[in-house]
Amino acid sequence: MLVASVSDFRKDLKSYLDRVTKNFETLIINRGKDSAIVIMSLTEYNSLVATNHELSSRTNEMRLDSAFEKLKNENSFEKNLIEN
Repeated sequence: MLVASVSDFRKDLKSYLDRVTKNFETLIINRGKDSAIVIMSLTEYNSLVATNHELSSRTNEMRLDSAFEKLKNENSFEKNLIEN
């Protein structure tokens, strides 16, 4: 996680944005007095949104937990896809 002031961010905008996108780092721009901005790559944001959706209901969460347990206990199977 990177932290920068607004003035530091302005001075080296390209470098900060390159680090965020290339290294999947999160940048926090401190604006003082509990006011901050978070910048992250679109890939990282989309991942967070997808995770939030998957965990948005108890049913989805239970399905994921069950799948993880099956994988951990090697109690899973492989299924071939039907190709047209």
